[in-house]
Amino acid sequence: GETIVKPIVKKLLSEDPANYKDAPTEGIRRIIESEEQKPIPTSHDIDINQIETIRMGTTVATNALLERKGEPNVLVITKGFRDLLRIGNQSRPKIFDLEICRPEAIYDSVIEVEERVFPKYEDGNEEEMKAYHHKLKDVYGDDIGTEKSSTGQDVWIEPLKTKNLKDQLEKIHAKGVKSIAVVLLHSYMFPKHELAIEEMAKDIGFTNISLSHKIMPMIRAVPRGLTTCVDAYLTPILRDYVNSFCSGFKRSLEGVNVSFMQSDGGLTPADNFMGSRAILSGPAGGVVGYSSTAYDPKTKVPIISFDMGGTSCDVSRFGGEFEHIHETEIAGTTIQAPQLDIQTVAAGGGSCLTFQHGQLQVGPESAGSHPGPVCYRKGGPLAVTDANLFLGRIQPEYFPHIFGESEKEPLDYEATKKAFEKLAVEINTYYKDQGNSRRMTPEEIAYGFIEVANEAMCRPIRSMTISKGLDARNHELSCFGGAGAQHACAIAQNLKMKKVKIHRYSGILSAYGLGLANVVQETQESCQKPFNKENLMTFNERIDVLSKKVTKQLMDIGFTENRIELKAFLNLRYDGTDYTIMSSESEKGKGDFVAQFEERYNREYGFIIPDRTIIVDDIRVRGIGKTNTNVNHEAESQVQVSDTAGEVKAINTKKVYFDHSWFDTPIYRLNELPLNSTFQGPAMIIHDTATIIVQPKCKVHITATGNVEIDMPEIQQISKETSHHLAKEVDTVKLSIFAHRFMSIAEQMGRTLQRTSISTNIKERLDFSCAIFGPQGHLIANAPHLPVHLGSMSEAVSFQIKHLGDDWKEGEVLMANHPVAGGTHLPDITVITPVYDEVSPGVRKPVFYVASRGHHADIGGIKPGSMPPFSKKLSEEGAAIISCKIVKDQRFDEEAVRTALEGTRCFRDNLADLKAQVASNKQGIQLINELIKEYSLSVVQAYMQYVQDNANFAVREMLCEVAQKHGPVLHAEDFMDDGSKIKLKISIDENKQTAVFDFTGTSGQVDSNTNAPRAVAVSAILYCLRCLISYDLPLNDGCLQPINIIIPDKSILNPEKDRAVVGGNVLTSQRVTDVILKAFKAVAASQGCMNNFLFGNKNFGYYETICGGSGAGPNRHGESGVHTHMTNTRITDVEILEQRYPVTLLEFNLRQHSGGEGKHRGGDGIVRRFLFHDNLSVGILSERRVYAPYGLYGGKPGKKGRNLYYPNPHLSKQENVDDEGKMEVGGRYSLDTRRGDVIAICSPGGGGFGELKK
Repeated sequence: GETIVKPIVKKLLSEDPANYKDAPTEGIRRIIESEEQKPIPTSHDIDINQIETIRMGTTVATNALLERKGEPNVLVITKGFRDLLRIGNQSRPKIFDLEICRPEAIYDSVIEVEERVFPKYEDGNEEEMKAYHHKLKDVYGDDIGTEKSSTGQDVWIEPLKTKNLKDQLEKIHAKGVKSIAVVLLHSYMFPKHELAIEEMAKDIGFTNISLSHKIMPMIRAVPRGLTTCVDAYLTPILRDYVNSFCSGFKRSLEGVNVSFMQSDGGLTPADNFMGSRAILSGPAGGVVGYSSTAYDPKTKVPIISFDMGGTSCDVSRFGGEFEHIHETEIAGTTIQAPQLDIQTVAAGGGSCLTFQHGQLQVGPESAGSHPGPVCYRKGGPLAVTDANLFLGRIQPEYFPHIFGESEKEPLDYEATKKAFEKLAVEINTYYKDQGNSRRMTPEEIAYGFIEVANEAMCRPIRSMTISKGLDARNHELSCFGGAGAQHACAIAQNLKMKKVKIHRYSGILSAYGLGLANVVQETQESCQKPFNKENLMTFNERIDVLSKKVTKQLMDIGFTENRIELKAFLNLRYDGTDYTIMSSESEKGKGDFVAQFEERYNREYGFIIPDRTIIVDDIRVRGIGKTNTNVNHEAESQVQVSDTAGEVKAINTKKVYFDHSWFDTPIYRLNELPLNSTFQGPAMIIHDTATIIVQPKCKVHITATGNVEIDMPEIQQISKETSHHLAKEVDTVKLSIFAHRFMSIAEQMGRTLQRTSISTNIKERLDFSCAIFGPQGHLIANAPHLPVHLGSMSEAVSFQIKHLGDDWKEGEVLMANHPVAGGTHLPDITVITPVYDEVSPGVRKPVFYVASRGHHADIGGIKPGSMPPFSKKLSEEGAAIISCKIVKDQRFDEEAVRTALEGTRCFRDNLADLKAQVASNKQGIQLINELIKEYSLSVVQAYMQYVQDNANFAVREMLCEVAQKHGPVLHAEDFMDDGSKIKLKISIDENKQTAVFDFTGTSGQVDSNTNAPRAVAVSAILYCLRCLISYDLPLNDGCLQPINIIIPDKSILNPEKDRAVVGGNVLTSQRVTDVILKAFKAVAASQGCMNNFLFGNKNFGYYETICGGSGAGPNRHGESGVHTHMTNTRITDVEILEQRYPVTLLEFNLRQHSGGEGKHRGGDGIVRRFLFHDNLSVGILSERRVYAPYGLYGGKPGKKGRNLYYPNPHLSKQENVDDEGKMEVGGRYSLDTRRGDVIAICSPGGGGFGELKK
């Protein structure tokens, strides 16, 4: 039958080592103690006679991953891919950090195993195929053969070699390592080799064996491999925790149903709790809680949840079904497993409050629960909780008295007050030094921090809704978490949401949700087949097999068949794309998975592709064991809430700070408020687990079940008086908020572009940038996309403003890519739209501009991909567009685009991506207009300037520091591989706090394609200036205001308009960056290249940029196998690459010892070797093959890069090859490969920093 739950609430600090070892055990002890009215000593095991079920969510796995305190383990991986998981997708986490820091590996050692599986390609004449098969035997041995994979695909198999593997595993095991992660390429469809290793490892004595095909049988080796390593790293820790927890009870909880919440929102028995499924165990309970209590299936209004705890804020959405994703990044590690779509921002009650260079900063550092904020009486720093306390939003007398040595003292208001008074002195001194007459009271500062924190927490909500094609305004806000209800009204107001729902147990809703959760078992397998009539029977058969498997798993743990609910999914994608959607059957009928796929694809991406084949990547079945646990609201109401009769009575009145004023605010106890009562804010509602803050003019309704609903008032535009006051002089609070808002607009433009684009370059490699600009074309804010685009986009916008003048009408959108028009190279097309507004009665003018730049796969030219290695003229590189209007009179002008892009080989993709860029700009315009409506044009434009002024000040301050350290004149030079010199002199005027960047002496333009448009050098300067500022600062043109740039005409950095430039953007840009940073003596040279690699034929084209080593700095070694400086694009996963294209990757490893020696070593480059299964046209565009990346302060240079070609000896005459059968092909090369040929790209290492003392 149905279990009736009567909640009993006990709330403890998650960590309090002085008083108890484990919070969950202590909580159960206190509940039993309370119910049985007799003490249970903490030294005694707890009696289990009164315990039937324990359900838990835990952050043990998350914390172990964050703190890198997991189980030592060994990674077993396919030979040639030792460093695959370390390289990852090759991007760096923070584009402006010169000393790149990626999370350390979570495996301790690596064993490479001889085996290989890869798709079979058989398409050629007899002679070619015979030579090709000989080459395969050369590489993989005579015993290479073919088999069918589990998906029915023909694959080549190099059998597993076990002898050396066994010896290595035995040595590792003898050292005490008991956990193993096995990651073999393509094991998702051919698990035989992983299973053999499992048996071997069991025999040796390994106690935890994580196999990648079992952990997550999905294509993409890197995320699957990282997830497997996470499992091997965390599962033993979880087992130890479960055993330790159970040991605190009599008979170790034998006979008690103990289950844990998984990341997907389902419970699992403790014995099945796995590390890879436990990362979101803590917040998942909250999602279950609000979905059960806040969502109304009658109205179907979707809910956005806002779970604010001590260190962070979790955001998610519920629209009738749990929204799962299968890949996310947590603690710098990619996790590929079913999990609720929860986004996290580092802003919680414990987030630290600091003042840095004119801006208020909230987080990302956190005070945690130990030592906690100032008010926790443990000597902690100022935090968000302190601000709420100081402003009266937390009342110590109504907050648990659990602080101090006795654990019985209240929050320390006086300490918090003194801390804010001290900070006020610091901020007002800064204002005085800046000549600003504004002064701030401690209350204004605390309230300012709350406003900044609220804006930071709004960003992930905007991001989540925009990325799914949704509008936050059409949702209701459900708020929970210990600190959430204090911020709920403000968050809803910022997002223009109309209703806030707060459950009476909002402070413990994650725990409450555990009581409402069901047990979930899932199984999944790879498929890799087209969705068509011929395969429907196969899909249904496999769904039936998986359903029986899941049903058995649930019945084995006690569920009867009538309590099991099954749901089947197909993981679908369009052929040729990477983005999949896990789609369930529609209500139309069994087997109709495409309807939901197309509906979601259209909603999330803005279009469908009717003529494109749909591929089934995976088949998944989710089994839900119904636990029959519900909440009897009526019974609960009688206990927890007063009767409906009676008036609303306040228990006290206190002053609370709202919107720059103190308000007399009545305080109510939630359990004393009559059901169905209503009253107006301001108000404070106290409950055992939360404090609810109701802003003035909000209307509160206590529901029939005792929960709180708050109706938000209409947003009022600020008055002219307030507007004038805000615009007149910079306010540090509004400066921080506008920095967030401007950046948020650019980020949402980027998400719209990625969501609505179709090409691999934009949607998957993320080769794009979005930004907003002022009325003169100055950069205001950009999302952290590609540095090479940033400064150059400003030049592009400024050019069009001057070029078109009054001929650029409202609503018109144009595209351009020409170097004279601020372009970098021709594949990068910039789409620009003006934002018009009324500047005076009846007069509308551009007040902002928005722009998006994306790398298009092809725009014509002499080679597929429009990046020919040996182009000499711009016309050889594709369509060159100075200015072309693509939207006029609210219509997209397809013919204008077709004419401008004459010669492109993929017009359909060009068209789709250009429409995506237009949509991205439209999103930016809408958000800017909303900002103007909220604050007024004068305020928005004033803070547009103040944000630039702040950056301007930061650069001036940095220039003076550099001049004092290194002198007022800095010099540097370096050479391109063809001998062209890039020479720079930087002259700093300390009095004026300005600098001249003079490139006089730089070589003239060249008869090749390494010429770089002026905009590229501007981008490099802007990027370097931002990198040299040590704190977080939005990048904008204010950084360039103190800078005068001199670049000689007809030089390699400012060529004539008909010169080829495709290499300038991807190669010369990196050298300019190295020269600038060398002048500043900041870091040693990085690889100085993007290693552009292209191959294809008449049917397809493929393009990638390849990582290398970063230069070492004064504080740390360089990073290995990472993209540096002017690019940060991702690389295609090896399994995707081999499934889509006729190539096999023989090796993708770090190039050992290629980083320069020094006190701090340069990062290593990589080795990437391709075996071609077809005759293909190949191009390489690279640098640092002649001149090595320099070291600094005695550090040695990194190794030069190499490009090697190994022609198939069974097919071609071995001319110009050495004894190893290879030939060096230089930095730029174009050739036609044949089946069995191999190309190896060895990227440069980074330079060392400081002399190595022996």
